[in-house]
Amino acid sequence: MRDRDIRIALKQEFSSVFSTEPDTIIIDEVGLCGGSARIDIAVVNGTINGYEIKSESDTLERLPGQQEIYNKTLDNVTVITSGCHIEKIRKQIPIWWGIIEASENHDGISFRVIREPANNPSVDPYSLVQLLWRDEAIDILESRGLSEGILCKPRRVLWQKLVDSLSVEELRDIVRECIKARKNWRVAQLQKSDGG
Repeated sequence: MRDRDIRIALKQEFSSVFSTEPDTIIIDEVGLCGGSARIDIAVVNGTINGYEIKSESDTLERLPGQQEIYNKTLDNVTVITSGCHIEKIRKQIPIWWGIIEASENHDGISFRVIREPANNPSVDPYSLVQLLWRDEAIDILESRGLSEGILCKPRRVLWQKLVDSLSVEELRDIVRECIKARKNWRVAQLQKSDGG
C-alpha cells in the first residue's frame, strides 16, 4: 500500500463525506511556513484540517520537523498510516493530533479512526498569515485602512502588519476565506455522490 494509493482512497472518502458541503475544498500538497514543509492534503471549510500520509514504506524521520510546522499553522492535524507505524506515531505526535489507520482489503483501502483530532491549542499567527498571497494581504490591509506606507514593502512586512493589527481568530477566518476564494488553485473538485 503506497502513499499514492492511500491518497486516492482518502480523497474518494472526502468526496463522499463532504459532497453536500459546497463550502469545503480539498487541496493537495499545501506548502506551510514559506515552504518549510508541505501537508499532503488540506481540507478547508470552517477550519484548516491537515492530513499527513505515512505509508508502510515511509520512514518517520521527517515527522518531528513536519510536526513543528504543522503545529504552527493548522487548526487540526491527522496522520493516516498503516498499522506498522501507529504505536511509534502515537508516541511522537501531540495528543491533539488525530490518527487514522489505513488498511488494504479486497474492496480496496479502508480507514479506521484510532484517535479523533482536537483543536490546535497554539496556532502561531505569523505562520498562519504566510498562507496568504501578497495581493490577498494587500486587499485585507486596504479594506481595514491599514495599508498606508507599506504597500511596496516585502510580504513579511505585510504579514507582520496583519499579525500586529488583528486577532488570531480574525486571521484564521480571513485565511480560510482567502484560500476558499482562490480560483483554479490545485483544488480537487468534490464529486457529488450521484456522479454529477
